[in-house]
Amino acid sequence: MLKHTRRDFLAASALAAPVLAVAPAFSALAGQQPRRRPRVAAIYTSFYNRSHAHVILQCFLRPYLFNGKLTDPGVDMVSFYADQRVAKGDMTDDTARQFKVPIFKTISDALTLGGKDLAVDAVLSIGEHGDYPTNKLGQVEYPRKRFFDEIVAVMRRSDRFVPLFNDKHLSYRWDWSREMVDTARKHRIPFMAGSSVPLAQRRTELDIREGAQIEEAVSIHGGGLESYDFHGFEVLQSFAEFRKGGETGISHVEFLTGDALWKAANDRRWSQPLAEAALRAEFGKNLPDMRRPFPNENPAPAHAILLTYRDGMRATILKLGRSSTRWHFACKINGEHQPRVTSFNPGPWGNRCLFMALSHAIQHCFREREAPYPVERTLLASGVLEAAMQSRDQRRRLATANLEFAYAARDFRAFRELGASWKELEGVPEPTGINPIGRKK
Repeated sequence: MLKHTRRDFLAASALAAPVLAVAPAFSALAGQQPRRRPRVAAIYTSFYNRSHAHVILQCFLRPYLFNGKLTDPGVDMVSFYADQRVAKGDMTDDTARQFKVPIFKTISDALTLGGKDLAVDAVLSIGEHGDYPTNKLGQVEYPRKRFFDEIVAVMRRSDRFVPLFNDKHLSYRWDWSREMVDTARKHRIPFMAGSSVPLAQRRTELDIREGAQIEEAVSIHGGGLESYDFHGFEVLQSFAEFRKGGETGISHVEFLTGDALWKAANDRRWSQPLAEAALRAEFGKNLPDMRRPFPNENPAPAHAILLTYRDGMRATILKLGRSSTRWHFACKINGEHQPRVTSFNPGPWGNRCLFMALSHAIQHCFREREAPYPVERTLLASGVLEAAMQSRDQRRRLATANLEFAYAARDFRAFRELGASWKELEGVPEPTGINPIGRKK
């Protein structure tokens, strides 16, 4: 692919013609052979500025940046299904009108384009945001399993199975999460899910090569209960799954907060020095006291999810402070004196930028019928989150025999943002609307 100038990037911004009109030119520039573009249906909970539907769909409707290159989605969006509409700022109608995407009243109609059989080649299922019940454990009951079941029902009826992406973790219930993966495997559905954060630029380049023996690891975030613990786990797991012996599962999960959290640190049940090493990636020598509110941040209670892996590795997902862009990782490798540490850079517009690399990975899955990394990572995340919320409710450590399963890691370095895109966006105000690259000041 040819290297484009800043003028090229701006020419393809939201002020330019719709992506369907310019896509052939980008294919020619890239030297690609003409091929049929997969037709994609988008099934989502709610669509408004900075919602997951917004930040994913904009990268399916217009060219976006990936590693500094203007990238055509390589797919065509052909239908929308909105489960809910917000009273103010809903983007469904305006976006559908602008890009000539029909809106359907049912998931089945969105997949069949109003006909009888499946008429799309891939499905985006975005079950995040919207007004849904919260259960007694504190989990928002997003309809991801319902979306999945209705999508697969159309595939079964049509006897055709196409790639499916499920945003974030699979379900708030473990049994439903397991069923989703088993169903996809049974029908050979290329099934992809998970977090955008592991694909972000690593400020300090860090890879755990196969064969490294990790003794202990910590992942730190500054976001909300469960919703950001999910990202914290996937960051952790995206390194841990490459350790010596491969992934064999998790035997125990424990949620801690308040005095119990710091007592566990004093008892060396989790490594505070390792967490401090990770925090230095953000604060340098001016390391804050993690037991107190962080400077310039509203107070927020710290909590941790302690994980004991089947092979003996220990790990901690640690929530500290109040920052939606705090993503750090540190681990201790057997035989090494210094921990390995990195921090994730979400880009100039915060976590919104993360969805460019994620969209790129999803589009690969839709075109090639192969997920860039195993869905079992997200299955494990789904089980860890349910167990953590149960542990929080019961105030005890839980055995998790259901999470003692193995899977093979897959090298996903080709799908990571390495930082060149952030250089292109530096100084560009964050835009509204369907505009993944913004414009000059």
